[in-house]
Amino acid sequence: MPALKLEVALDEQGAPRLVIAGDEREYGKPLCVDFVAGRADHRRRFGGGRNQLIARACGLNRGALPSIVDATAGLGRDAFVLASLGAPVLMIERVAATAAILVDGLTRAQGCADDEIRAIALRMQALHGDATRELGELVTQWDQPPQVVHLDPMYPHRDKSALVKKEMRVFRALAGDDADAPALLEAALEVATHRVVVKRPRKAEPIGGLAPSHVVEEKTSRYDVYVKQALR
Repeated sequence: MPALKLEVALDEQGAPRLVIAGDEREYGKPLCVDFVAGRADHRRRFGGGRNQLIARACGLNRGALPSIVDATAGLGRDAFVLASLGAPVLMIERVAATAAILVDGLTRAQGCADDEIRAIALRMQALHGDATRELGELVTQWDQPPQVVHLDPMYPHRDKSALVKKEMRVFRALAGDDADAPALLEAALEVATHRVVVKRPRKAEPIGGLAPSHVVEEKTSRYDVYVKQALR
């Protein structure tokens, strides 16, 4: 399998950014985190606001503004959506290379010229660590209570886009499958003060067979919501 590596590349304006790069025939273009433009900016402006599935699962559609731990942060896309709706978000990513580009993208967003994006990014923090084993310790490094823990464990994506397929190849090459998802859910339930929300394919079994309090779903995906106490 072609190797993946961290390297510095220049964006279209000639500014440096950290990327994960490999053979483009296998993995597509170098992968970076960009909260200022592209998919993140489009979803922020046109994604549906508080009616999005993730916002409803986390309780944002009912007026609550909980502090949220994204314990499977990846490229930070879900975390950016939640922060754009006003929630403070701690992102935890266990793959060192992914955590590195996540921190790089967040740092650039926190220093960008766009006041609105900068304000969103300043509600976010990123840490490298394994949430399955260290979640309790990691959240002590944040200045917020972990009211909601968001989980999106790896599962087979069915999107037919070649870009998404190659992007998922990067994640699988770096992290493999999330075979420890039941242990991650257990850790999240111990740490979250109010609820844990878990993204799943719509027809998949709940993680570890643990039935959720309720489900929020759309055509292809759903969130299993484990409620410990009501959000206010």
